[in-house]
Amino acid sequence: MIAAIGFEQKTVAVLGLGRTGLSAIRALQKGGARIIAWDDNQANRKTARAAGIECQDLARRDWTDIAALILSPGIPHTHPEPHHVVKLARAVGVPIVGDTELFAQTINALPEKHRPLVIGITGTNGKSTTTALLTHILRDCGRDAHAGGNIGTACLDLPEPHAGMIYVLELSSYQLELTQNLRCNGAILLNLSPDHLDRHDGFEGYVAAKRRIFTGQRQEDVAIISMDDPHSQSLCMSARVLGKASVIPVSANSTLSQGISCAAGKLYTSCAIETKYLADIATVPALRGQHNGLNAAAAFAAARHVGIAGDSIAAAMKTFPGLAHRMEVVDTVQGAQFINDSKATNADAVRQALGAFDNIYWIAGGQAKADGIAGLEPYLGAVQKAFLIGEAQNAFARQLGGKLDTALCDTLEIAVTKAFAAALDTDAPDPVVLLSPACASFDQFKDFEARGEAFRRAVSDIAGAQKKKRPA
Repeated sequence: MIAAIGFEQKTVAVLGLGRTGLSAIRALQKGGARIIAWDDNQANRKTARAAGIECQDLARRDWTDIAALILSPGIPHTHPEPHHVVKLARAVGVPIVGDTELFAQTINALPEKHRPLVIGITGTNGKSTTTALLTHILRDCGRDAHAGGNIGTACLDLPEPHAGMIYVLELSSYQLELTQNLRCNGAILLNLSPDHLDRHDGFEGYVAAKRRIFTGQRQEDVAIISMDDPHSQSLCMSARVLGKASVIPVSANSTLSQGISCAAGKLYTSCAIETKYLADIATVPALRGQHNGLNAAAAFAAARHVGIAGDSIAAAMKTFPGLAHRMEVVDTVQGAQFINDSKATNADAVRQALGAFDNIYWIAGGQAKADGIAGLEPYLGAVQKAFLIGEAQNAFARQLGGKLDTALCDTLEIAVTKAFAAALDTDAPDPVVLLSPACASFDQFKDFEARGEAFRRAVSDIAGAQKKKRPA
């Protein structure tokens, strides 16, 4: 765990007692701060009190002794409406920061010779895969690398910093908007498409939050930016103009004249006078799909920036096991392959999955986002039938009407059973039962991980039932 510095013997308020809030409390306590905490959820308060954390209703407390408010990233601080405690903090002039800012301040206070490297990764989609892939490459090549942030381990729960360490941080727009002083030695922007618009007062606010990943960079640092969507491309151009850090463009859509590209499963690096082959990822199951070409190009650029040789990076990529809940192969039963893509919570992520397989029996639905499944029409040719669940099932059925055969299933378990039966009934080769919801999970599940685990259980039940049917 990292000891968060700067608040020794001061009182700090923490709002939100989920994973991030509890992590911030532990780090602040280790750094010598006094903590008062609150969560609107009574169960979370009960858990915190059982751990010895003092809980006080921050709206009913005097704030004259509070040095800062640490806000969990899931709690709105500007839009659509600031939490009432956030309004109170602003009214009395108390700074509002997140756990990533505490991390940044602690790392920035270290002497340069003791400072670890920090690589930050953001984008609408692909963050988790790229974070996991880069960490795998670095560790496989003998580096002391640790992944955290928006994936797995909260950043303050990562091991204490030391020279030679590399932190690989997945950073959401929610985390970045509460961060002022983070310096990323390598900053990766994978893509930009509309998401979380209510939290950022529209797309411009969302982009502004994402671009904060480059704010603290210096000339010796590197900004790795996609050229595959117009918004990221624009940021790439402006980053070059600003000149703070070296810029490496990456693409999986075209061969760049400068930067790293992926074409037909092969990575290439280009400069003004030549293009060189780097690696072949076409045979790596965990990196299938065009979108993973972009993830691999970005990870390659970051690994090379910290001094890893190209042939070592290429070898490490071949052993990447993939990421749970992101185009994860769960099982193959009676010739039907089951793919868990529960992390695909928006249409852009689903587009990537639909483009990676043929003969798909698609399970979609849940708590829909603003654009639903708009824009997926060009990719529906690979889908044999859609099995719809959750709050969005009726709206999705209307959107798909006349374009695709659909079935309303209500629950994930029913959808898996029906999709498997339909897959067995096809004459087409290698059918795929794909959970790629294009929705948040909160109508029926705690989070996308819980949804993915439910899919795994349903597949396991099917596999067990099929095994029992076989003659002894």
